[in-house]
Amino acid sequence: MNALGQRIARLIQAQGPISIAQFMAVALHDPQNGYYATRDPFGRQGDFITAPEISQMFGELLGLWIAQCWHDQKRPEARLVELGPGRGTLMRDALRVIAQLMPEFLTKVEVVLVEASPTLTAIQKDTLAKSGANIGWTAQFDDSLVDKPLFLLANEFFDALPIHQFVKTERGWCERMVVLNADGALDFALTPEAVPSSLIPTHRDGAPTGAFYETAPGATALTQQIADIIARKGGAALIVDYGYGAQADFGETLQAVAAQKYAKVLEMPGDADLSAHVDFAALADVARESGAKAYGPVGQGELLEAIGIVQRAATLARGKLGSNPQIDGELERLILPDQMGTLFKALAIMPVSAPTPPGF
Repeated sequence: MNALGQRIARLIQAQGPISIAQFMAVALHDPQNGYYATRDPFGRQGDFITAPEISQMFGELLGLWIAQCWHDQKRPEARLVELGPGRGTLMRDALRVIAQLMPEFLTKVEVVLVEASPTLTAIQKDTLAKSGANIGWTAQFDDSLVDKPLFLLANEFFDALPIHQFVKTERGWCERMVVLNADGALDFALTPEAVPSSLIPTHRDGAPTGAFYETAPGATALTQQIADIIARKGGAALIVDYGYGAQADFGETLQAVAAQKYAKVLEMPGDADLSAHVDFAALADVARESGAKAYGPVGQGELLEAIGIVQRAATLARGKLGSNPQIDGELERLILPDQMGTLFKALAIMPVSAPTPPGF
């Protein structure tokens, strides 16, 4: 058991079983040993590769999406926020293309990166040093971001927000907890009593024994906050992540990844990334309840094709797709159904009065 695992074990010994949400929060964000607090996990030398690290086309097109939504809402003084900016690659590519095609944007829009990791913040500052934009950083999305129209990007951010898991048993839905087993190792166990029925949506009533249900209270609360700002002040949010829509099944989606391979969730806390599929239907419902309009989710491939990734790839390949294996490979990775095109989805949040956003 590694150092953080030992500390979690002592916590459980002292206070009893902890929720998966609490385990994820500690494993990912502990200041001393948390996964994101201590390393740069992105890119080909890291634990996983995100879309912005695959190709500049991804960040460019999301930047153009934001710029078009801003233009459609009469180019206001506004704020562009990115949640979990990674190495700053997406924002770098987005700002570069915006500066070329809509330079007024950089004079009227303040850029804020929401990043809790000092390690990644330092990398982002280096990446964006020559962006020409007015950029600030904050450790969390808070009330300092509510006073202007909000244009927001979140790529592979919501999947890392802590979840609770519930399992259907003969006695009802029981929460899955992290405990210590007889050998003193971290393990999973169910609460002896079922949780109140109010915690489980009625459409889950027919779930078979052994079915899983996952909730992410932090994700829905954050979406509510974002949607409330957009409904009142204007703006647009684009959330891209792997997840599911209304047709969710009853399986668990919590996973750990280290060195670009799957790992055991409880085996290396702080040394492996933890994530779970995003419930886009739940986020869309919260956005609507907050007075905004939700579009999607649509597949990442469908969105990128609709907003011009094939044409952009052809330009980068000097006018001829199929002539540049690197560009062809990047395009396929981002849009094909058997790669990122279908599993990854996009949800847009807009003011009710705004035009339909590009790609939806």
